[in-house]
Amino acid sequence: MKVTPFRAARSPSVPPARSAAPDPDADTRAAAEGRSSGGFLARAALLTAVLSVAGSVLGLARDQALARLFGAGRETDAFLVAWTVPEFAATLLIEDGLAFALVPMFSLALARRAQGAPGDPVRALVASTLPRLAPAFVVVGALVVVCAPQLVRALAPGLPDHALAVDCTRLTATCVVSFGLAGYCSAALRAHRRFLAPAAIYVAYNTGIITAMFVLGGRWGVRSAAVGVAAGGFLMVAAQLPSLLRQLRRRDDGVERPAGTGDQARPLALALFGTVLLFALCRQSQVLIERFLASGLPSGAISHLNYAQKVAQIPMTLSLMLCTVTFPVVARAMADGDTERARDRVERDVALAACLVLLGAATVVACAPQMIELLFQRGAFTAADTAATADVMRVYALGLLGQTVVGALARSYFSAGRASWYPLAAMTAGIAATAGIGARAVTPWGVTGIAAANAAGITVTAALLLAGMGPRSVPVRVRRVLGDLARPVLAAAGATVVGAPVADLFTGPAVSLAAGVVTVVGVFVLLGRVLRVQGVVPALDFVRSVTRRLPHGRFGFRSRVLVRFRGRFPFRRPR
Repeated sequence: MKVTPFRAARSPSVPPARSAAPDPDADTRAAAEGRSSGGFLARAALLTAVLSVAGSVLGLARDQALARLFGAGRETDAFLVAWTVPEFAATLLIEDGLAFALVPMFSLALARRAQGAPGDPVRALVASTLPRLAPAFVVVGALVVVCAPQLVRALAPGLPDHALAVDCTRLTATCVVSFGLAGYCSAALRAHRRFLAPAAIYVAYNTGIITAMFVLGGRWGVRSAAVGVAAGGFLMVAAQLPSLLRQLRRRDDGVERPAGTGDQARPLALALFGTVLLFALCRQSQVLIERFLASGLPSGAISHLNYAQKVAQIPMTLSLMLCTVTFPVVARAMADGDTERARDRVERDVALAACLVLLGAATVVACAPQMIELLFQRGAFTAADTAATADVMRVYALGLLGQTVVGALARSYFSAGRASWYPLAAMTAGIAATAGIGARAVTPWGVTGIAAANAAGITVTAALLLAGMGPRSVPVRVRRVLGDLARPVLAAAGATVVGAPVADLFTGPAVSLAAGVVTVVGVFVLLGRVLRVQGVVPALDFVRSVTRRLPHGRFGFRSRVLVRFRGRFPFRRPR
């Protein structure tokens, strides 16, 4: 039996050795691999975006059910304080924290497996990390249950219904365990370039919450939503576990390798996990500042902030789907020592994500009242709640670009699998700005001032992360990135100025929203072409190519008839 010899794993900072003899087919193979990789990433991004949209739609349905069943009063405020636990757990364990640490670690293990390392480095990584992380999740979840009264008092000292918030917090504490396991599965599957199951987790999660609210809401009130959080968390794990087990059972090349150091447990990278989790914790603490400041305002303030944030952040979530898909690619490039490929990928990701989020932000600012009225104004959610929520949402939208840039660049700092304290320092500066501005703005402007502080703080963090790119992370070209960001900002501003009056011309939220969205998109695309915004022209070319290839559509039929007609009766233009 032929055994692949062991080759030592390359250091992430050392580029792979190249053969001295020139390979005439190297450029052809590289181009073919680039096209194949690009096609795979496009399909993966599309699949992830579709399932993320489905999860976001169900998230809106969840918020609609919460507003309709329980309104925007003291009971909803109590649940939303308890909702802080799953929000923190999702950021720390699924979206940012564990993913930033585990995806590079799994990418390096996959690179070592491909190089022929003894044993299976991927299984060794699972054996050395999961048995240590799972008990930690259980311990933290138990601490949340025990310390729920003190936690609620610290989060919202002015909350009227303290006991209800404590009950909901204890019910949602189970998500620390379920989200931790779900985040581990997501990171491992994405490193293996398996995106279907990780993209579907929020569909399962929101389905569990909606079902629990409608089945148990009559008897348990808003506590039913907390039960749904607990059930939805374990549905996240169930949606991914079969796919992960299949990946751990397979081999990349079918070659049987001898047992050796690859099967030995490796020490957990505590410094890497520490910096990543502290960064994610600091980022999510913006929510703590908001709810702390809003707890002293009249009832409903926390609810208005929550509904506005959930809708306003949809464009950011969708824009970061591309970065979620390409993060394993960047991590693998850094593991192989190919910093140039990683840099080009990060620059494209930031430009495309900014284009998408600014289009969404322009739509949110132009059509905020129509969106909130169409989505939430029914049942216990009144017209006054719609007006207050729309005002807050428009201010929130000003920080969406900063949120997207932070999400995209933070991945670059951790893509090499090394601990980095700079992102934490940048996020700390942004949190300090949020707290300082919010404390001064809450008295004169209420919830709108809190939203403005959020936008200002995250923008400070984005500027600091961009300024620090270089030896600490993927060395992107800062001036080029700034140029790619400035052009869509101008296009979004113009689209907002034109789209807002158009949306106000019509009566009825559905018609007004449709008119505003069409106007904003049309103006953004037009200005994007004029300003040469990256991503606008390729998107138009893609749509054009799809419509031309419609096999049975009206345009496809007309094209075939016209071709046959011209073939039989050639037409010559007069000279």
